[in-house]
Amino acid sequence: MMMSLSAFLLMAPGARAQSDDANKMLKAMSDYMANQKNISLSFDTAVEVITPEVQKIQFASSGHLQIGRPDKIRASRTGGYADVELVFDGKTITVYAKHIGSYAQVDSPSSLDQLVDRLRDKFSVVLPGADLLMSNVYDALTSDVINGLYIGRGVIEGAECEHLAFRGQDTDWQIWIEVGDRPIPRKYVITSKGIAAAPQYTLVIRDWKTDEQPSANAFVFTPPKDAKKIEAAALPSIDEVPPAEVKGAKK
Repeated sequence: MMMSLSAFLLMAPGARAQSDDANKMLKAMSDYMANQKNISLSFDTAVEVITPEVQKIQFASSGHLQIGRPDKIRASRTGGYADVELVFDGKTITVYAKHIGSYAQVDSPSSLDQLVDRLRDKFSVVLPGADLLMSNVYDALTSDVINGLYIGRGVIEGAECEHLAFRGQDTDWQIWIEVGDRPIPRKYVITSKGIAAAPQYTLVIRDWKTDEQPSANAFVFTPPKDAKKIEAAALPSIDEVPPAEVKGAKK
């Protein structure tokens, strides 16, 4: 009978060293990310849901993200069920649902850290890999971590990466960090342990740029002529998963 990977790692003499290595690598990535004032990247996401019949269904989206610290962001995400753009200029949040030609705005002077919570509470919008955008990535990622392991190396989008795995109370997660003097996250996988069949959320990051100055209008929202402004409460669901398509599904 083949020994499981988890059992092998727990029995291995270097398991404690691997845990220390994983924390050091994660901290190095956190520090690097926090020091980047301007970030531009593209991403692909895949979110799994479990139907009442215990069938696993996956939904995919792609998008682009641009950040100007401490308080500006522009993000877009296109999938099979929503085409959404988010713009925050440091004072006003704009969520533009392109697929229905409507947008909503809320005044909300805040930092990027505060914005993540505001988007979730006001618009039910979760930014892809939101924990990776925080000013202190390490604290955000490890708030409920039980233990971590350094797995080894892998290749993501052609880049050699350090592969780390962490266990938490409700979720397990993995992260692949680029090897070298630019320790950026390349892949992030979250596994929900409290749901049968353990659905996963996967984020793959590409086209990283941290050395470009944003254009003058990078964080300015100019509504298209035919776009309709609506109240935030009237904005329909812009989640990656269409609620009507997989009735009763859990993710």
